[in-house]
Amino acid sequence: DVQLQASGGGLVQPGGSLRLSCVASGFAFDDFDIGWFRQAPGKGLERVATISNGDGYYADSVKGRFTISRDNAKNTLYLQMNSLKSDDTAVYYCANPTLNYWGQGTLVTVSS
Repeated sequence: DVQLQASGGGLVQPGGSLRLSCVASGFAFDDFDIGWFRQAPGKGLERVATISNGDGYYADSVKGRFTISRDNAKNTLYLQMNSLKSDDTAVYYCANPTLNYWGQGTLVTVSS
């Protein structure tokens, strides 16, 4: 079975940091682009960042604050989020967009 298990969400104050992790199984992790997407309350799904085995893509809204990385030996994807803002509040999903595999999501709430 394919699994994408995200973790690391929580409540953080504006300006704070969080690190999300996503452990993948059931497919050849290092063969695919993989990334983070988010859905804020009342809004649509947004691509936050994706990574191949070289380049990364970042949404303009997170450039300079978020860093995506992967450890192919551990089948794990990471998202380091710094300088968090209230607008970053959302459910964050890790996904393999090519194969349309999605994890269950982890909630990030940025609030004082």
